[in-house]
Amino acid sequence: MSDIQSICVYCGSGAGENPAYAKAAQRFGGLLADHDIRLVYGGGGLGLMGTVARAVLDSGGQVLGIIPEFLESREHMLREVQDLIVTQDMHQRKRLMFDNADAFVALPGGIGTLEELIEMLTWGQLGQHNKPVVIANIDGFWDPLLNLLEHMRAQSFIRPGLMATYEVATSPDDILPLIHAEMDRRKGTPVDSGLVDRL
Repeated sequence: MSDIQSICVYCGSGAGENPAYAKAAQRFGGLLADHDIRLVYGGGGLGLMGTVARAVLDSGGQVLGIIPEFLESREHMLREVQDLIVTQDMHQRKRLMFDNADAFVALPGGIGTLEELIEMLTWGQLGQHNKPVVIANIDGFWDPLLNLLEHMRAQSFIRPGLMATYEVATSPDDILPLIHAEMDRRKGTPVDSGLVDRL
């Protein structure tokens, strides 16, 4: 998996009600470190965000945290990470997270996690990137979203040629193999040359 250097993980600043979510975040963080893949994430120390980042650090891995200044206190910015960028706003944060990642993974989370995931699906659908997106459907957390996406397809709002491309993992151990396979499949896929100017 040498072609994967950094993975951006979107996840909740809370832990959720199901202990399986934190267990999956911890396991995935360890796997990232074991495979020498840098974690790119939102910079917070709370909830699943803190769990995945600390798991990477505890296993000797590298972490880049990117957090807007107005969330430094609210999300308990994790100062222990090797690289930390404080941005002026959410737009700059999301741009830097995109620029620094080879792929994206959505663990369980709330509205912010959902928004970031949908944005990556939208950009991919519009040909603005060809980086893999994996939905980590831990204990069926993302089932309602997956059902909604299927409903959109059935109603022809997601049409052939405008597909939202993503992979679904039910275990943290499935995520890296899915990303690796998807990166191999997408090699040579063209991306709109105006991407950098428009993001």
